[in-house]
Amino acid sequence: MNRDYKTSACSEFEALLEDSVSGEIGGQDAVRLSQHLKGCAGCREALEYVALTPRLLRLAEPSADPGPGFARDVMARIRSDKDIRAEKSFWQPLVSMGWRFAATATLALALLVAYDSTSHVQQGVAGTLALEAAHIPDVFSPDPARVPASRDEVLMMVAENEHGNR
Repeated sequence: MNRDYKTSACSEFEALLEDSVSGEIGGQDAVRLSQHLKGCAGCREALEYVALTPRLLRLAEPSADPGPGFARDVMARIRSDKDIRAEKSFWQPLVSMGWRFAATATLALALLVAYDSTSHVQQGVAGTLALEAAHIPDVFSPDPARVPASRDEVLMMVAENEHGNR
């Protein structure tokens, strides 16, 4: 009888079947379960399969108390086993290489950002001198962005533009 058992009991009667096996059922539940067992082969099979369980449990001797350090010892063994499995893992070298690659990429990015920020400062100083030279006003040409204030200035601008076209 070493087969894997999958219950075929009805889900609403599983708790009643457990109570029946442990001897804790009575009243309306006992009547309802007996009526159901007459018509349900799956529940009858499940009841027959687990009926011997309480007797077997009574035959077994109780185990000794594992002591106060039991949980700590078990957890330590689980952690050490997990560490050993992680060391033997196929993916561990790939994960290690990935972390190294990420660290190298971060360092390279930091160096590029530092270089870029210093090159902008140097270009900014040289560009400022060039911009200052470009802002010297031209005395001989009118400022196209300036709006004339009077009719005389309009005539002067037209005359200067006509003079340059001939």
